[in-house]
Amino acid sequence: MGQTHSPLPRTIKKPELRQMVPLADSTIWEMEQRGEFPRRFRLTPRCVVWDLSEVQTWLEKRRRTPVTPAKAPDVRLRRSRPVHDGPGASRPHL
Repeated sequence: MGQTHSPLPRTIKKPELRQMVPLADSTIWEMEQRGEFPRRFRLTPRCVVWDLSEVQTWLEKRRRTPVTPAKAPDVRLRRSRPVHDGPGASRPHL
């Protein structure tokens, strides 16, 4: 008799995603490619969206799972303006 319809999933566009997830577009794209972030999909050829419930689930998982901080870069390996070891280290004269 009566059919039960599940609610339609809500989708969000990039401006709303940016408010929820303050990461750079390139970071989100790279994470999507590695399978670490919900994948976007096209509604039309010019409209890309994310499933809101998938993004919320990802945020909750990130909140519960600690993320290891990135290591500090070795500034001695810089190509421009490298930092030299100690006070007696030789410096190139400009």
